[in-house]
Amino acid sequence: MPNIPYDPARHVSLPESQPILRTVPMPSDTNYAGDIFGGWIMSQVDIAGSIPAIRRARGRVATVAVNSFVFKQPVFVGDIVSFYANIIKIGRTSITVDVSVYAQRGTREGGEEICIKVTEAVLTYVAIDENRRPKVVPPE
Repeated sequence: MPNIPYDPARHVSLPESQPILRTVPMPSDTNYAGDIFGGWIMSQVDIAGSIPAIRRARGRVATVAVNSFVFKQPVFVGDIVSFYANIIKIGRTSITVDVSVYAQRGTREGGEEICIKVTEAVLTYVAIDENRRPKVVPPE
């Protein structure tokens, strides 16, 4: 892991809520520069965002849009990566989810653990029926 100097503007605390997904990236998830490949993070964000959408739709959903996606900081092998997802909008057949991603690092080196917000994204899913056709999101 590269030595990242302490910067209070970048180092944060994890949200109080429980993450929807937590994982540790492996060496096979790196790009040519040795950082975690952005596509790996994008796939994990899509999985994390789909979980509250599936629960709210009470069934299958399909990703229809990546409304925004910002890589704020790199992710490294061995980071503990936590994904927090919240529904921000419900349409007739669609569900829009905000996903925030945090990396905790320093734990395996025995040093001081730091936490950094590494990615923010907003994705839209559509509820689908057994024929993969859009269906109305049921009322709560």
